Parts: sequence; C-alpha cells; structure tokens
Amino acid sequence: MHFATHPATVRLRAGLPVVAEIGWAAGSLWISSTLLDNWPDPHGYWRTPDAFAYGLLAAIYLPLVLRRRFPVAVLCSTGLCVATYLTLGYYHVVAVCGLATALYTVASLRPRRVSVRCAAASLVVFLWGTRLAEPGIGALSVAFVTVATLVCWVVGDGARRLRELTRRLRLEQEEKARRAVTEERIRIARELHDVIAHHVSVISVQTGLAAYVFTADPPTARRALDTVGDSAREALAEMRRMLEVLREEGPGPATATGPASAADPRGVPGLGHLDELVTRVGEAGVPVEVRITGTAYALPPGIDLCAYRVVQEALTNVIKHAPEARTTVRVDYGADEIRVRVKDDGSGRAPVRTATGAQRAAGHGLIGMRERATIYHGTVTAGPAPGGGFEVSLRVPVPRTGGDEADAVRTRRR
Repeated sequence: MHFATHPATVRLRAGLPVVAEIGWAAGSLWISSTLLDNWPDPHGYWRTPDAFAYGLLAAIYLPLVLRRRFPVAVLCSTGLCVATYLTLGYYHVVAVCGLATALYTVASLRPRRVSVRCAAASLVVFLWGTRLAEPGIGALSVAFVTVATLVCWVVGDGARRLRELTRRLRLEQEEKARRAVTEERIRIARELHDVIAHHVSVISVQTGLAAYVFTADPPTARRALDTVGDSAREALAEMRRMLEVLREEGPGPATATGPASAADPRGVPGLGHLDELVTRVGEAGVPVEVRITGTAYALPPGIDLCAYRVVQEALTNVIKHAPEARTTVRVDYGADEIRVRVKDDGSGRAPVRTATGAQRAAGHGLIGMRERATIYHGTVTAGPAPGGGFEVSLRVPVPRTGGDEADAVRTRRR
C-alpha cells in the first residue's frame, strides 16, 4: 500500500488541522497571559490584572479552536468577552488579537454580506478599547484599529474569493475532463462504425454471392471469398492503426503534417486510398465511377480522413440500401475548399419520401459524417437527389498557406 494512502497517514493528515488550531489557541493564550502579567504600568493606566482578567483571556482565546466550524458564533463570543475585558479597563493590547483572528476567519469562510456586518461590530469593540490608550496617542490608536480591522477583513475576504476561484477552476477542469472523455468515446465509436460497417457490409454481400454461386460458378465464388479475406484483413489493419493512435500519448498519424497516405501508403486512410475503396465496392457488385475536378493538392490529414470516411460511409449505405444502383463519386478541389458528392441513381433503393426519413435511414452513419464535418467547420447534406436516387454531399473549407495558393494558381494557369 502506498504511504500516502495508508489509513494511518490519512488519519494523521485529517488530524493535523485540529492540532494546529489547538496549538494556535493555547499559544495565543500563553503569550497574552505572559504579556499581561509582565507588562510594565508605572503610571497606573490600566486595572491591575486578577483572576477574572485571566479567565476572560481564556474565554477569548480557547474558543478559537472551533473558529473554522462555527466562525460567526466564535466571533460573537470573542467580541462579548473582549468588550467586557476592555470595559473593566485591563491592559487592552493582549485581548484584541483574538477578536482580529475571529474576524479574519469569518471573512474567509462566510459570504461578504455576513462578514461586513461582523467587521463593523468588531470595529466598534476596537474603538471602545482605544479609550485605554496612553495619553497623547488616542487619535493614532483610532486610526490603527480602523486600518487593522480593514486589513483583517480584506485579507480574509481575499482568501475566500481565492478559495472560490480555485473551486470553480477545479470544477471547470473536471467538466473539461468529462467532455474530453465523452468526445473521445464518440470519436472511437465513430471510427469503429466507419471501419466495421463498411467492411462487414462488403463481407456480407460477398459471402452471400459466394454461397449462391459456390457450385454453379466456382471461380466467381473464389473471387468473392478472396474479396472477403481482403476486406477482413483491411478491417483488422485499420483497427490496429486506430488502437495504436489511441495508445500514443503524443501526436499520432492524424495530427502529423501532410497527408498520411502520401507519407505511408498503409497509414491513416485518405482520398489517396479512394481507388482501393472503389475497387472493393465494385467487387461487392456496386459499380462506382470517380470524377475528380480541379488540381489535387495535399489536404490536412484530418480533412483528408474526413472526406474519405464520408465517401466510405456513403458507399456503405449504397451497398446496404441500393446494391443495384450505379454510383458516382465527385471530388472537387477548390482554391479554398474541397467538395465531395456521392450520388446513386436509385436502382433497387426503397423510396424515401422526406429528408427526415433519409436521416433515419442513414442512422448513426449520417450523424458521424456530420460530426466529422463540424470539427473542420464543414457541412454534410444527405437526401433524395433531384433526378432520382440518393445523394450525400460534403463541403469543407481547406486552410491554405500563401505558398500553396500561389502554386495552385500557377498550376491552373498552365
């Protein structure tokens, strides 16, 4: 067991504040009693200390042990004892420290509306004691006790506000941590959905095809089973890449500079893997045509992955809901944005009457696509296409450096 969490250590740590309060109260009482007994008074300014004076000092300082549990009650008790002590004319300096400590405690633990009233009452008691000051320093005593009261209140109130600020910061940090955990869970769920849904859909279609033609057309069945194996291996590879990214503490492939596909063909998927995706979907029986307009340029890795996943999810939905449809994937590289559109002709798709119905049909996939696009200030729309069929469209702004934009302009001019 770790020393810091040992039960004896926990009990000791919990008891230290109590020991400190007892030591503070007892030490203050001892110092005050010693000063009262030994303070010289050759001119007889103050009343001779007696047993009642020492009893009042004990009543002033000993309750300070409970000042953090009952700050207002201890202040009232201490104030009454100090007022009695000063009224009887004993040496005044040794009593006021207890009331100042009680005032600081109230200001540090109670709301301002309470501590201000307590400060005003304490100031009245302090001013009452200034009549016992030595001749000639009455005005100085009034100024001193006024400033001392303000200092005690201001310091205590500042400690209270600092503690409240610390508590709010801690709560904000805990809330940020909870949000980060939630966002990470959503990100993991999104990645799992994108990886598994597509490959499982391909595997399901190809398995059905292989079973259907297993006896009548063995070569087709073998090709279907090969596609099943390739899809399974690619799904496992993507799962392993995702787990590696999650295990890394530093920036992973998704945050590196430049597209992952350009640095490592087996890295995080991007539009560089679009041909492989289309080939795999075509083997599942869905013919796909790819059209690229504009001059292709390196996308930031996050946007590259976002575009790829949107195309992947849209094609997965085609496999599920319109396996006989001809599909077109259009990628438009704009100067400051990229647009991706996946449209099928609707062959074999059940009719969708409204956009709301389309959203329900897309399910978590559409939600995941929109979440991805929102991260990069993009938009995703999905619904029935004007000419029939279904269309998914992505638009994401692409931050470009001055050099990149100039290169793109020169390339277009050529």
